[in-house]
Amino acid sequence: MNENEALKQWKKTSIMIGSPTNILAAATAFLPVLWLCTQYNCWPPVSTVLTAWAMIAASFGALWFCEPISYYASLGLTGTYLSFFAGNIGNMRVPCASLALDVTKSVPGTLQAEIVSTLAICGSVFTNLIGTTSAVIVGSAVLSVLPQFIVDGLTVYASSAIFGATFGNFAVKYPQIAVFGLAIPVILKMVPGLPAAVVIVITVFGTLLIARMFYTKGIIKA
Repeated sequence: MNENEALKQWKKTSIMIGSPTNILAAATAFLPVLWLCTQYNCWPPVSTVLTAWAMIAASFGALWFCEPISYYASLGLTGTYLSFFAGNIGNMRVPCASLALDVTKSVPGTLQAEIVSTLAICGSVFTNLIGTTSAVIVGSAVLSVLPQFIVDGLTVYASSAIFGATFGNFAVKYPQIAVFGLAIPVILKMVPGLPAAVVIVITVFGTLLIARMFYTKGIIKA
């Protein structure tokens, strides 16, 4: 079996396991709500449910399309299933997978990249679980003795620092694309009244389009 055949088999198995697992996780997420509504007979009106869903869709709907596409190069197929199942995608799974691919010099879309990103994400899940459990046990005690400016930095700027580091990692390798990846959202944010969802969609797909154009013209290489 050559690498292409092995990659096809890998993806086929990933789909067979990942799709039903994620669908089952999404379905079981409704069980607590169904139990409460059944137990206390507090079923909300359909209009309330649809209004709540519309509010969530307006806030996060753009990410439903942008995240799977923009993260796929780092996560791979199996990593995408794992990441959306485990959560903390942008601030945990993507940085871990990207760094693992960079260290092992793996090319996205290959069998090696699939295996490397999957192992990195699995490792991040276990590390995240240990870290979260430890934070719950001793986190409050540690924060109570730290200076307030450190606490503020950890709570306010931690996510920004992670995303900035991830952006910097890719910017070093593809500086031509990084310029547009940073300039597009900055320019769009200057447009009064432009929704955040529109900024996200235009930034993600606009950067992807520019990267594709640069790749076909030979300006950048994979």
